Amino acid sequence: MSAIPFPIPTVQASEFSDYLHHWRMELRPLPLEDLLRAAQAPERVAVFCVDLINGFCHEGQLQSDRVRAIVEPIVSLFERCYAHGVRHFVLPQDDHPPDAAEFSDYPVHCVHGTSEALTVPELMRLPFSNLFRILPKRSISSSVATGLDSWLAAHRDITHRIVVGDCTDLCTYQLAMHLKLEANTRNAMDPVIVPADCVATYDVPVEQARQMGIPAHPGDFFHSVFLYHMHLNGVQVVDRLD
Repeated sequence: MSAIPFPIPTVQASEFSDYLHHWRMELRPLPLEDLLRAAQAPERVAVFCVDLINGFCHEGQLQSDRVRAIVEPIVSLFERCYAHGVRHFVLPQDDHPPDAAEFSDYPVHCVHGTSEALTVPELMRLPFSNLFRILPKRSISSSVATGLDSWLAAHRDITHRIVVGDCTDLCTYQLAMHLKLEANTRNAMDPVIVPADCVATYDVPVEQARQMGIPAHPGDFFHSVFLYHMHLNGVQVVDRLD
């Protein structure tokens, strides 16, 4: 029996593509002082930064120029948050065993004990890096077997969660959605804020994917779609935190 081709609603896809583009262009910055004012105290704000490590920014098979580009704005955000009194910085980060099951899905990366698994030096040079709570993880989830839920339970005073890092459609999405769903299960109106200028994902164009025999990964498309999907689920997506 011959396969029946899946129908592609081209008009609908074109309409949504235009809609998504306009949604992304209409994102507005959120003044950091407004966020802190809404939280009522800097002690009630936490910054969650996922996978800003060497293996995605500076070296290894999965390093990406697109991801490296968010290092500077994230460092700036950390500095400004600290200057305003924020002291909670939580960093879930890939830290895989050499025989990680995930390596059947992705190339070998960020193996425990290697430089790839280390926080980028740009963050570690900050004078308050001793405050960083690093949570090693073995999957794209920041919550499975990482201690994140225990940390959240011990910090119920945290009401406003800022999420940054990579990749938009993988670990960042998983982290932001977990924080939002965790708050929902407590019936808590605790905002999760994602500044679009501090998240990114990698790019594998279709032609390159065909040549290499790997899945295509259009970076701009997935970046926008997953930002929008977070927005659909109640995450507050903003252009940036001024």
